[in-house]
Amino acid sequence: MTNDEIVVGRIAGIFGLRGELKCDPTSAGRTLFSAGAVLRCEGKESSSTIRLTQVRPHKGRLLIRIEGVDDAGAAGAFAGAVLYAPREDVELNEGEFFDADLVGCTVHGIDDTLYGTVERVEHYPAGDMLVVAGHLVPMVRAIVTKIDLDARRILIDPPAGLFD
Repeated sequence: MTNDEIVVGRIAGIFGLRGELKCDPTSAGRTLFSAGAVLRCEGKESSSTIRLTQVRPHKGRLLIRIEGVDDAGAAGAFAGAVLYAPREDVELNEGEFFDADLVGCTVHGIDDTLYGTVERVEHYPAGDMLVVAGHLVPMVRAIVTKIDLDARRILIDPPAGLFD
């Protein structure tokens, strides 16, 4: 991945015999999945540019077809691959951030206590979590009070016991 790309999905496996693939899109990338979309696909052994020919929802996932992939054998080569798109193709709403921009930010309490740096961002059905010094910090306004990407600093008001 380059700094001008973001992860928009992962291919979970094949679906059926005609070359469809099960895809788990990221929340930011979901809007980019449509017929004709061009994405970079990075597998275990290779990286290539792909064009989607069909996209349809199925049980909380997307089923996609890739140009030139017409059977399960060819589709199997894409299982486990990660899909990327240029950052500028993704529109963020106010208060939304790319995971890559949050990783490495220092996390301070409102009393200026340094808790550590963001190691990664985890996404759960109930909400997103910052991983800081091995602790999960819920990304809710009551706890994460300010994110300053220019200063690479996040201000939090942690509830009692969060870092114990």
